This record gives sequence, structure tokens and C-alpha cells, in this order.
Amino acid sequence: MATKNSQMISRIRSTIETAFYANNVINIKSVGEAYELAKTSAGTIVTDMPIYNPEKLGLGPDAKVLLFNDGAVTGRCAQARRIIGQNGLSEDDMSPLVRDAVYESRFKKLYHAEVIVGLDESFMVKAHLLIPEGHENILYNWMMNFQSMTKEYIERYYGSSIYENEGDIFIFSDPDWSNEEYPLGLTLFDPKNNCAALLGMKYFGEHKKGTLTLSWNIANRNGYVACHGGQKRYNLNDGTQFVAGIFGLSGSGKSTLTHYKHENKYDVKILHDDAFVISTEDGSSVALEPAYFDKTQDYPAGSPDNKFLVSAQNCGATRNEAGECVLLTEDIRNGNGRAIKSKFWAPNRVDHFEESINAIIWLMKDPTLPPILKINDPILAATMGATLATKRSTAERLSSGTDMNALVIEPYANPFRTYPLKDDFEKFRKMFEERGTSCFILNTGHFGSKKVTKEITLECLESIVESSGEYIPWGGLEDIQSYNIDGFEPDWNDEDYIQAVTDSFEKRVQFLESNEKAHNDFDTLPHEAVERLKKQIAQLKANLTLHKTA
Repeated sequence: MATKNSQMISRIRSTIETAFYANNVINIKSVGEAYELAKTSAGTIVTDMPIYNPEKLGLGPDAKVLLFNDGAVTGRCAQARRIIGQNGLSEDDMSPLVRDAVYESRFKKLYHAEVIVGLDESFMVKAHLLIPEGHENILYNWMMNFQSMTKEYIERYYGSSIYENEGDIFIFSDPDWSNEEYPLGLTLFDPKNNCAALLGMKYFGEHKKGTLTLSWNIANRNGYVACHGGQKRYNLNDGTQFVAGIFGLSGSGKSTLTHYKHENKYDVKILHDDAFVISTEDGSSVALEPAYFDKTQDYPAGSPDNKFLVSAQNCGATRNEAGECVLLTEDIRNGNGRAIKSKFWAPNRVDHFEESINAIIWLMKDPTLPPILKINDPILAATMGATLATKRSTAERLSSGTDMNALVIEPYANPFRTYPLKDDFEKFRKMFEERGTSCFILNTGHFGSKKVTKEITLECLESIVESSGEYIPWGGLEDIQSYNIDGFEPDWNDEDYIQAVTDSFEKRVQFLESNEKAHNDFDTLPHEAVERLKKQIAQLKANLTLHKTA
């Protein structure tokens, strides 16, 4: 989706873009240049861990994994997000603050980098980042996470689809910015004009997800479904193919399930484990990033996966028996240690699926749900995604006292949405109705007090791919089916369990109705979504009544 011929004019965009042309800006032309800057940046730890295939990543032959650690903050901060046009926030409210932030950066050396978001000619957009000296590691990580401007990709970009009403993404970042009115910092988005100001944000994840936020918004405007999740294609022995989309928050298991190879069972191709888009026109999918920004707690020292690390953030370091400086990847120093892995980590990786998606899987952590459910009604399937129930993770910067075990609703597992929820709802609904896409829920948390293990979840995933398993109505509901797994059978003779399931559905209704009552158009869905949930509640209550009178 080349935006080379487009212009966008607004007060905030003009303020941000103009800053890129100041005489204190240095243009960074390659990831190799960014690596050298990061390597010598104050506080960087140059480990003795070599980068695999460095020349193919645009780096020198002796490139090493770089480690940089932040302070107290090691996760994203939802409370810092502000979106122009949402909750009455206007451009006039915020443009003076952005002008001051740019003005205050005039005595700093600033670096300007460019990348491409989207790895197929059907969807490519150019993004620009401006960030001060002293934050070279964020610059380097950003250029490694997205597609750098190589000769090949410049040519592909200029041969890609053009949308005349779009413009490049421009992001101004000053991690050292502070303001008493914004003690947590500020991530300000002007999605209509493809720009953002990331202020007081030292965590690299804010820059990655900030860039994706604007990219997903462009996709939504131009006939794509924005997806925070993973997608894989199974090439089955009978010559058919099965494409599965797996949607979940960090820590829900989406990366694990996406990358699982199913050794000796299937030939699997991976699109991505975090960010992709689906065309509403032909059902094809495009990955947005070549690299992977993953938690390191699952990859202890000695793990073969660490061979593919490019950089690490918020991890410990130590010396091994040979005296080499190596990463201490377990979350010892802090939670949410992270690393960027190169595209070589997944040798079965592709950037584009021509095939339409066969199954959409919502990953939830709702203790009332068994390990697997199948949703047969398209409206209910889209509604369950819009009211996806899960739990928070260490990837988020949460206020003190936040209950990490409390159930929260995060529509489509995408807290980075900057457009009305109904856009996603209608697009997913059409996939279920018109493309025949199936819908499943996998509970990757606990069923009651019993943990749903990785092995059980993988068994459920394989049953979806193979269309196996004998499904029966779940709790007598017409639109939801399950199949029993030993030790995880719902007890529909237990009044407390029926009440807990009912309460879980009622919480979803309350979420949607509260947005409607507050005239929150950003999160309001068509009324039929609430009606589908109420239908399930009525049937559950009828079952409870029957049980009590039996």
C-alpha cells in the first residue's frame, strides 16, 4: 500500500512531520548504521553472543546481540494513550503540547529512520521515526523489528498498491519528555492523519505497538481486518490446506500455538505471531513485520532459540564458564524481559497467504469455559471476539494494586484499536457468514481451579485442523458446542457452575450496554450483538430453573 503520492494536512501532523526536516536531524540510512550507534550508546551491553546470518540482516559479520535495560518501567502503559477524536479529545486540545515537545527537542541531536510495514505488495506502508540521541537502542530495535529499506524492498514498495488518500506514518518520540499533567507519559495518536507523538516512553514496546496502531488503522480504512494475533497454514496429507488465525493478548499462548511445528504430523507455514491483516476482498493475509518481539522467560540460557536473537531488553547478563558475557533470559531482573528474534527463527515462515482463513480462534482465560468451544452462529462468534475475556500480563504497565487474576474484556485481543469497534465486528461477522470461516474458543487459563495445560490446548488445536472430535451442545445452548476432554467435563448439575457461566455472559452484556449508555460510539456494537448474548443467558437460566425444580 504505497503512500508515496499522498499528502495529509492537519495541525498535529504538520507539527510532527516538520520536525523531521530540522537542521539537528541526522538521517539513518541502514540498520548497520543504527547498530553501530546502539553499540556505542551509553549503557549498552555488547554481549559475546553472535548474531546469526548478520550480513543477511544488513549487519557486519562480527555483529553481537545488544542488551539495553530500562528502569522501573518494563511494559506498555494503556493509561498513557490518547486518541484525537475519541472521548472529546480535539486537535486544538493537544497541538500546543506537541509543539512544545518538538520545540524542546531543538538542542538535541535527533535521528530519523524509515521502515516498511507490511511484507507483500498488496499492503505496504512507509513509517518514519524521529528520536533523540541517547536512545539509539530504540532506534536500532525499531529498524530491526520492521522491514528495513533495502534495495529489494524499496523496489517492492514503489510497485505496491497505492491509496491516494493515505500518507506515510510519522512518529515523533522523546523518551526524556516529562509533564506533571502526564506522570505516566503520553502516547498521543492522530489516526486520521497517520501520526503519533510518543512522549516520556522509554520502553521499546510502545514504539513497536505505536507503529502497528497506525498501520492497523490504515488497514481498517482500506478494506482489511486488523489482527493482533498469529496465523499459520497447515498443508495436510490429503493435499488440502487449513489456515488458522489465533487471537490473544500477550501471555495467552498465541505465539506458542502459532509457532508449534506439530512434528511429523503436518507441514506448517507461519505468517506471523503478532501482527497481520486480512483482505475483506479476497480473504488473503499479509504479515506486517519480519521479526519477532517475544518474551524471554521461556528461553533459558542454552535454549536453541537464543541462536536467533538480535537484541534484548530488560534482561540480566552474566558470564558463562568460558568468561563470555551472555544473557540471563529468565525474568529475574524484572518481569517481561524481551528480545527481538530475526526472521530466521522460523524457517517455515512466509509473508503472505493467498488462501482464505478457515478458522478463527479466540484465546481466553475465563475459568467458566472448558478447554474448547465451537461457536456456530456468526453474530455470536463475532460478539464473543468483541467481548474476549482474559487476564492481564506482565507486558502491560499496570497501576499499583491491579488484580492480575481479574477477568477483563479486550475486544479482539487488540488494545491498540483507534477506530470504532463495530468496524471489526462487521468484518469478522462477514468472514463467518460469507466465507464460511469457523469460530472456536480455546481457554488457555484455568477451568475452575484446574490448569488447562499446553498439551491439552495443542490437542484441541489439532482437533480443529482435523475436524475431529464429537461436538455436543454446551449446557443445552443452541449456538455453542463443546466436546468433552477427560477431567474437564462441565458439571451441568452444579448450580454454582451454571450461575458462574451465566455471570460470565452477563459481564459481556454489561460491557456492551455500558458503552451504549455512555454514548461511547467508539465501543458500541449493533444491538443484535447484545441480543445474542442475552439469548445464551436466557437458555442458561432456563436450565438452572429446570435443575432446581427437578
